[in-house]
Amino acid sequence: MSAVQSRLVIRLFATFVWFTVLAGQFWRNLGGWWGFGAIALIVAVGSVIGLSTQRTNARNRANALKLVAAGSVANDTPTAQDVARDIALGNTYQAALAPALNWRKFPKTITAFLLLATLSIAWSYYPGASALGVALQLITTLAALFLAVTLTWPELLRTLGGALRWVLALSLVFELFVAVVVQHEVLPFFVDYGTQDVPNAFYWSRGLLLAGGPIEGIVANRNLLGFIALTAIIVFAVQLRAHTVKRNAGLVWLALAIGMLLLTRSATVTVSLVAVVAALLFALWARRVHDQHRRPLYVVAAASVLVVAAALALFSGQLFGMLGRSEDLTGRFDIWGSVTHLALERPVFGWGWVSYWVPWVEPFNDLAVRKGVTYLQAHNAWLDVWLQLGIIGVILFAALVFSTLWRAWFLAVDRPRLGVKDTEPFAASALLPLLLLAALIAQSIAESRMLIESGWVILVVLAVVTKRQQHAPRPMP
Repeated sequence: MSAVQSRLVIRLFATFVWFTVLAGQFWRNLGGWWGFGAIALIVAVGSVIGLSTQRTNARNRANALKLVAAGSVANDTPTAQDVARDIALGNTYQAALAPALNWRKFPKTITAFLLLATLSIAWSYYPGASALGVALQLITTLAALFLAVTLTWPELLRTLGGALRWVLALSLVFELFVAVVVQHEVLPFFVDYGTQDVPNAFYWSRGLLLAGGPIEGIVANRNLLGFIALTAIIVFAVQLRAHTVKRNAGLVWLALAIGMLLLTRSATVTVSLVAVVAALLFALWARRVHDQHRRPLYVVAAASVLVVAAALALFSGQLFGMLGRSEDLTGRFDIWGSVTHLALERPVFGWGWVSYWVPWVEPFNDLAVRKGVTYLQAHNAWLDVWLQLGIIGVILFAALVFSTLWRAWFLAVDRPRLGVKDTEPFAASALLPLLLLAALIAQSIAESRMLIESGWVILVVLAVVTKRQQHAPRPMP
């Protein structure tokens, strides 16, 4: 297979992986858990093959570099030209073509967190469920590593954007079909709840598109669809600014993402949107001043965080009302109280990792029940980590999140340095990790999605990419 064909296969599979982690509930609703299991197996096997192929290619490129250095390759060959250009930029041939995984420069916080989750099987209150949860976490991490290691930065942005377009387009078509043709609520396939009185949360779609929403899309959840739309807005805007997509097509997709966000009517995503806008404004401010004159910026940023925290503490009822939510944030306060009470029984190492809660074991079978719905998350990633891995887990998770945020910030606000002088232009796509992390962190206050599927994949990908960029800086498009 030629190099061009090989890259095409990798990009197509990467788009499929992104789509699967973004819209896992689509596969589950369509084909049940067995169907989703088959899809997950394809993702896992494909990721292993992709990583293995990448390792072989990295070894071959290293050998090619040695041959060029020894003068065994003619100077007029493409390989020699590529090597010469990359050496002039202060990079190696291997780093230029594909970001090979270097375990010495791999984020240690990912390894530490996964190691603690795996070890928690030993003291878990539900060892079988923990073993299953750890296995799923490792598979999800494997998919994230495939994306981070086998794709270049432009390919990563391109495949994520492609998957987001598929999710949004299919969601719009699905909601139109339900509203116009079916004209009533739709339940997931292969599911029998055994009752006619089904809670709203169980429906795949309630067919409210023509009524102005809220809509659930193919992912069957308006909060999740809203966050996907927000992610799409960030990615599409960056692609437009970086001129990596055609302007008219890019504007159409951006408009669709904005429309989908509005139709979900998600209050939690509205909060994430505010966080993204704030992060963007502070980053643009930082780009305008030299790093030695950024102290006022950091003071204003810290003061803003304190003001927002105080406003949430003092006027939460009024703020939630403005966002169309009840004063207890649709039952989240009760869930947080139950989770906190349980976490205090095992505060240091937790009850054992399980990722998304499993409803067939204690204490998750009746820990958070509201209006007939048994919720399977703490609706707060930090509380979920504390419940499952204790204070030690929270420390490691915080180290992973905020070390990635630290690197993403300086990647966004500092000029790329290829020599003594920092005169290279800023890259639009260098803002992407910071904006995505701002959205994830804001979402983690009211959702636990950062720990599973797309949330965990995006976090791991950004951790690896920003770490690699820190060690081998090169301009981003």
